Amino acid sequence: MKKILIATSNPGKLRDFAGAAAAHDVEITAIPNLAALPVVLEDGLTFEENARKKAEQYSLAVPGEIVLADDSGLEVDALNGAPGVHSARYAADEPHQADENTDDDANNARVLRELNGVPAEKRTGKFVCVIAAARNGQMLATFRGVAEGVILDHLRGTGGFGYDPMFYFPGIRKTFAELTPEEKANYSHRGAAFRKFLAWIDATR
Repeated sequence: MKKILIATSNPGKLRDFAGAAAAHDVEITAIPNLAALPVVLEDGLTFEENARKKAEQYSLAVPGEIVLADDSGLEVDALNGAPGVHSARYAADEPHQADENTDDDANNARVLRELNGVPAEKRTGKFVCVIAAARNGQMLATFRGVAEGVILDHLRGTGGFGYDPMFYFPGIRKTFAELTPEEKANYSHRGAAFRKFLAWIDATR
């Protein structure tokens, strides 16, 4: 079984990656002692910039290993693409200046508040994920995944994390928070990006 190191301490992301890897004989694990490493400032203007920055810097801590880092978020059409790269900090007064992530519930509440009164047909949005792979501080490749859906006016489901409870996927008539990690991997932005990575690594072995 191949082991892949992920540069995240977010248990939700680790579950997502593990769900996507389950069918590919790949073991997902966080970088050892990640919490002790200097925090990488996610100040990029795009998901790709942030993912690349994290992968390059964190890969220096595990010489010779391929390290994956992702940046992902929700883009709501009626909010002109917000919360976007600020998804994890959206509840802050100034999300672009916030140093720390804000609570999932607070982030969800702000999106629901800003979409109050927007009709269902205009509540379209998408989850975007960019995964970057690096080794010894050098970028190897990036992989992008997208999931198109509808933003509900309420939360539904107890699984997942982040904006999953409001993100309704019409093809299966469920929110991402109503799926198991394995089911979510089949439909999610992170699962799509991770499958592209697996295809790449298989082709380069």
